[in-house]
This record gives sequence, C-alpha cells and structure tokens, in this order.
Amino acid sequence: MLTRFGDIADLSLAAIPREPLRPTEVRVRVAVAGLNPVDWQIVESPELASAFGLDVPMGYGNDFSGTIVEVGPAVRSRQVGDRVFGGARGRAAASTITLDEEHPGLHRTPTGVSDLQAGVLDIAGRTASAVVDALAARRGETTLVGAAGGGVGSILTQLLVREGIEVLGSGSPASFDFIRSLGARPVPYGDDLTASVRAEGVVLAAAADLHGTATAEAAVLLGVPPRRVVTIEAEHPPTGTVQVNGSDAQPGALDRLLALVVNGELQIPVAATYSLDRFREAIAVQRSRHVRGKIALVLTESDCG
Repeated sequence: MLTRFGDIADLSLAAIPREPLRPTEVRVRVAVAGLNPVDWQIVESPELASAFGLDVPMGYGNDFSGTIVEVGPAVRSRQVGDRVFGGARGRAAASTITLDEEHPGLHRTPTGVSDLQAGVLDIAGRTASAVVDALAARRGETTLVGAAGGGVGSILTQLLVREGIEVLGSGSPASFDFIRSLGARPVPYGDDLTASVRAEGVVLAAAADLHGTATAEAAVLLGVPPRRVVTIEAEHPPTGTVQVNGSDAQPGALDRLLALVVNGELQIPVAATYSLDRFREAIAVQRSRHVRGKIALVLTESDCG
C-alpha cells in the first residue's frame, strides 16, 4: 500500500478488508505479479500517477496472472476456476484483486501457458508489439535494438528475428550470451555504440531505443531515417523519431504473443522471482536496469513452472 508519493520506501504491505463484489465483478487470486519500470516511476511521480488515473492510497504494479475465485451475481462471461491474466494498474501486487468481467485488461490464460509466463506479459508484450508495428522492418533489413536483453527488448528481439530481420542488440558484455540466445548479434552499449555498430559492417534500416535516447541518437548519426527510429520512454527524443507505448498495441496483440508461446516460437524470459514479502528487493533488482528478461513476484506456486 502506498499512502504518499515520492519514495519506494513508503510502500508497505497492508491488510485490506475484502469488499463485496459488485454484480459484474470477479475476484482473482493472484499467482504472479510482474514488475515494470513504470510501476516505481508512478510511486515517485504524482503527475505520472494522475495521468493513469491513480491517486493515493493505492497499491502497486500492473501485470498479473491468477485464477478467478469468486464472481458477482450478474457475471456471464467468466466463472470460478478460470485462469486469467492481464493488467490492473496500481493494484496487481496483491493476494486478490477485483475487476469487472469486461475489464479490457482481463484475458483468459490459454492452455500451455504458465502463470509465470502470463503474469509478466501485459506491459512488455504490448509495448514490444507496438514497437514492431512502428518499426515496419522488412525481411533482410538490419535493426538496432537498444537494451535488447531487457523485459521489452527480449520479446521484441525474438519477434524481429522470427520475421527474418537481422538484429544488433545492445547491452553490457555480461549480457552478450543472453542476447545471442535471442537470435541477435550483441554490441556494447555506451559512448562507443556508434563505433561498435560501424565495426559490424552493416547498414542499419531501423532502430528501437527501449531506454532513454542514446540508441536513437546513435541510429540517426548512422544514417537511419528518423521516421524509422522508435523510442518508448524518452523525454526528449531526436526530432522526427517515433514514440510509442503499450497503449499503441493492436487489439489481440497479447493473444497473438501467447499463441507463439504455446507453439514454442517465443520465450518469455524471467530473470528472477521473489515472494511478496521481498517486494522491495525485487523492485531494486528490476530498477537496476541490468535484468535479462522480467522480474516477478510469485504469490502462489500454482502452475508457475
């Protein structure tokens, strides 16, 4: 529970009375709550929280998966026992959450997908899908992906590679093996990114900057047209570049991603899991920006394999 904005240290566990369901609501027992940078950014910024329609007191997190354990008397499209996943902004990290049965962030978890995979997908999956659409990269082209080993980057890189696009993925040297496992060629991030890309002897057609603007700036210097440079969380991106977020994903994007997971065509890498009482440790690790894949809180062990 967060009672004032400003510092993650003000976030604490609290017992919340269980309110009766409204007629069209369902109660979900949360199995997994995935973490994202925007979660702690909301804690620190009342302005960002307000943009999402949030105010204190509030909970924490967005991504979740779990099982419906109670339904309101007018619910028709859901039933007790349904496995579900999605996004519940500002309240996902909880033992149970309530949502309207038609909430746009509530989806059925398909057979063959674990709670762990589904519980970390909402923001990263929608964002990666939106970036793919904005890049409009074609088979045979080379695309630079900044922070390729992160939560969004690890999904985005795989999506591009499966479409026959050559990916240069930036990251720390410690992440190179992981980036290669995604199908990309690693290059070191940092001040020498432009020189590192030139040393690869390729012509970049597009670029995605998933943290800040350094990758976008390097891509423009390397001759990529700004309209083919995409950023997701840049305050002052280079002029003419394209900025997207998860809300720009096409309808059904998450369902299509999970179909790839079921078919073995997409991995959802999870770097580490933590129990709910270790939430501060989990947030600190996720906040370090050196995570390969996703970080998750696991509240129940059911189907989290």
